[in-house]
Amino acid sequence: MTDKSFYIYPYSCEEAKRLDQLALWRDSRRENISCKNAIEEAIRRDFDGMHLSASCAESVIAEYGFKRVNWVLANTVQQKEWDGRFSHDNKLWAKGTYIPLDMDSFTGNSRNLDFVVDSHPAVLDGFINQYRRTYQALGLFDYTHCEQDSGEIDYEGRVLVLSTDSLKESCWSQQDQLWLATGGFGCRPTGSGRAVYATCLGDGEETRWNRHDFIGVLKENNLPDWAKEKRMEFQGQSTEPAPYIGGMKME
Repeated sequence: MTDKSFYIYPYSCEEAKRLDQLALWRDSRRENISCKNAIEEAIRRDFDGMHLSASCAESVIAEYGFKRVNWVLANTVQQKEWDGRFSHDNKLWAKGTYIPLDMDSFTGNSRNLDFVVDSHPAVLDGFINQYRRTYQALGLFDYTHCEQDSGEIDYEGRVLVLSTDSLKESCWSQQDQLWLATGGFGCRPTGSGRAVYATCLGDGEETRWNRHDFIGVLKENNLPDWAKEKRMEFQGQSTEPAPYIGGMKME
């Protein structure tokens, strides 16, 4: 997977101008279009008129990453929501990605159309199914695995799910997602700070995150056995937590 798959600019051109981030917008748009072209080329290469090669989507994911391919596919289905050749499930899936309306004030056209995949919708629907299966095979945690009232829970001592938005795709795994919160003002839902100090259950790394970097508190019945063992190990090693002053841990 290349470095260009990492950053996707999430705002419109007009917003980029306001924020003085036009270069970021242009770079991201160029990669969106390049990814769109790569999907079309992969489908032309791997569709024999009847069947789509099982590795078609994987080849594009390997080059552009899950996030970029998701962005382009979701945009395509949103722009062609009227097309009955896309499955109901894939239309619902596409709606889960917010893509801002990006209008060209001079032409009155939507710039989102620039990275709409033009492959046959029925074949593209199969490509989307492949993409979704490949993503699901990663076994990543999401909000459905977390306590519904996570926003009201004190995080300290709880196992948290780190959002994939906070991780490079090379680190997308359950081991890198699960963190044991050890302290920080951000642990408290009404705390004055954002800092959450935590230990990675996968490799024992200790670092600081912000509360919003986490999806929520993992439900106990979703905690893998290996993570239960690591939690016991780390909690057994812990001593009286050091005090926090102004969001900083005092040793």
